[in-house]
Amino acid sequence: MPIHSIALPSGETVPSLGQGTWMMGERGRRSDEVAALKLGIDLGMTLIDSAEMYANGVAEEITGEAIRGRRDDVFVVSKVLPSNASRAGTIAACERSLRRLGIETIDLYLLHWPGSHPLSETVAGFEALKASGKIRHWGVSNFDVDDMEELFAAGGTACACNQVLYNLTRRGIEHDLTGWSAAHKIPIMAYSPIEQGRLANHRELKRIAEAHGATAAQIALAFVLARPNCIAIPKAGKTYHVRDNRAAAEIVLTEADRRALDAAFPPPRRKTSLEMI
Repeated sequence: MPIHSIALPSGETVPSLGQGTWMMGERGRRSDEVAALKLGIDLGMTLIDSAEMYANGVAEEITGEAIRGRRDDVFVVSKVLPSNASRAGTIAACERSLRRLGIETIDLYLLHWPGSHPLSETVAGFEALKASGKIRHWGVSNFDVDDMEELFAAGGTACACNQVLYNLTRRGIEHDLTGWSAAHKIPIMAYSPIEQGRLANHRELKRIAEAHGATAAQIALAFVLARPNCIAIPKAGKTYHVRDNRAAAEIVLTEADRRALDAAFPPPRRKTSLEMI
């Protein structure tokens, strides 16, 4: 089965299951990580998320190596650090990322989290990069509803995506951010959808997984993939892990599964601060 697609505000679609690179390049496993990303592309997970912060740019270099020779098959996401997000700093950071990635254009460029530079400056930098062809879309990461409203007030209505922490143990965004985002047709991109692997041994997830011939981690990922307007970007540094992630996109959770998940991981009843890790 093909991976379900999610539409950006422009109407362009991307796969709902992509690949993350956070912590790649930190443990001397570069060849394994490159191979994992290449396999993910082969399996249809053609959105790859990186950032200048990850391993001080090495994750971008790994991404660039993985996509060499097949740039047109991949939707590349990267991020600028808030400390670099002045107008000029955003442009300079993007140019450094482009060199590390070995490409001419980043498909989606994000502000990694809210910082001290005025959002109007960052937006101006994004728009200049877009006008020069160095990025195609821009967005944000780790923005809550009030941050998004501030962004819009600063002229950032062209925001194409908001990447946030979201998984079964981090459901706070369901209280208001997911609804706000849907109303503005801005997809959520969920990082750490398996809570960095910590959901892999959860007893209730294991019970549900048995009925699907799956693993607990796959059920956790299937939960995120089933959410409307949501893209998941699990990181996998080994090829077997990539295959497991891809198989999760085939899992169809039942109503009984959903009730059991809500009982084990209750949805939010009130507003909470946006979580980050």
